[in-house]
Amino acid sequence: MAENQKYSDSPPSQITLGLEQSVEAVEAPEGEPHLRFVLSSGDEFALPAIGIREVMQQEPERITPIPNASPLLLGTINLRGEIIWVADLGQFLGYPNMLNTDRSDIPVIAIEDQETILGLAVDKLGAMQWLDLDTIQIPQNIPDHIAPYIQGEWIDEKNDYVRLLDQIAILRSARWVA
Repeated sequence: MAENQKYSDSPPSQITLGLEQSVEAVEAPEGEPHLRFVLSSGDEFALPAIGIREVMQQEPERITPIPNASPLLLGTINLRGEIIWVADLGQFLGYPNMLNTDRSDIPVIAIEDQETILGLAVDKLGAMQWLDLDTIQIPQNIPDHIAPYIQGEWIDEKNDYVRLLDQIAILRSARWVA
């Protein structure tokens, strides 16, 4: 086995690792990581990665409906032995379009604050992206029903608005008991 390995006679400081770029050429991203996603209304949002416990694709039949629960809630799922509620985020925010649950998988973002966990069902997951908090703007033309849950908005490279949600405001909302 040792005869197949090749060793360099160079001192360790001269050994190359075959990397395409030098370490100095890699720039650190600016801002903080956020997960972008789209609701059934077509509006795009983002959540700070720091408040996300997990992102998953859930089969609709694995979401157990609960009788007499809020219409905002799709049901519960078992997340490695822990039962968590799953809500239609679009419905929670007051959009009229219901989430299409007649498909093979539903994207669910599990958000967390202290001991509280909630799954937010969305239409489509986007990418994790570093968003510079210095470029956040005061939200313009947002409906009153979502205003309490919006921290601000960005205009992305395609000139589309991406609204930043406040997951703590969502978790602590009185709408869950209504």
